[in-house]
Amino acid sequence: MSETPYVVGLTGGIGSGKSAAADLLAARGALVVDTDQIAHQLTAPGGAAMEPIREAFGNGVVAADGALNRPAMRALAFEDPDARKRLEAILHPMIRAESERQCRAATTPYVVLVVPLLIESGTYRERVRRLCVVDCPEDVQVLRVMQRSGLEERQVRAIMAAQASRAERLAAADDVIDNSAGYAELAVQVERLHGAYLRLASEGGAV
Repeated sequence: MSETPYVVGLTGGIGSGKSAAADLLAARGALVVDTDQIAHQLTAPGGAAMEPIREAFGNGVVAADGALNRPAMRALAFEDPDARKRLEAILHPMIRAESERQCRAATTPYVVLVVPLLIESGTYRERVRRLCVVDCPEDVQVLRVMQRSGLEERQVRAIMAAQASRAERLAAADDVIDNSAGYAELAVQVERLHGAYLRLASEGGAV
């Protein structure tokens, strides 16, 4: 492999099906680098971000096992925008560095870099050769998240309102996966894109 593997960015709004699409691409041989998983590792017991977080916010956001107390941190971040920015200032550089390390270590034909807020973060857009957006109607997103997490509709829509809009994501996309019709149709689209990404990676091209 070259030192700069072919990287496809994968994103989508909450409940769009990013994880399902990423799993299907991984099953076909792509390396999936998931920034959410990296964030969870950094904030697990003994994770590299926990001591800086403790120093910044105190023991109230640290669970008994030493992991991040997510409900407490979430409540603090939603109440205080400055707290959210301070948390991001700790986590984001660590996430960027680790995701870059994993991408560069790839031995697969191409890498899928999963970033939930890729559209909102210009630095990630610069790191990918193609941008694939997993899309579905907003009402479908809401229903999926409510069923999955038990959140109320107003809570889900508040999360969605803090993300890029569906139109913004689609406008930025090189490729779109329509995940409104179910898993079988999702798999068909993933298979087609996998073939395209293999070709692009072998050619070193971007279109």
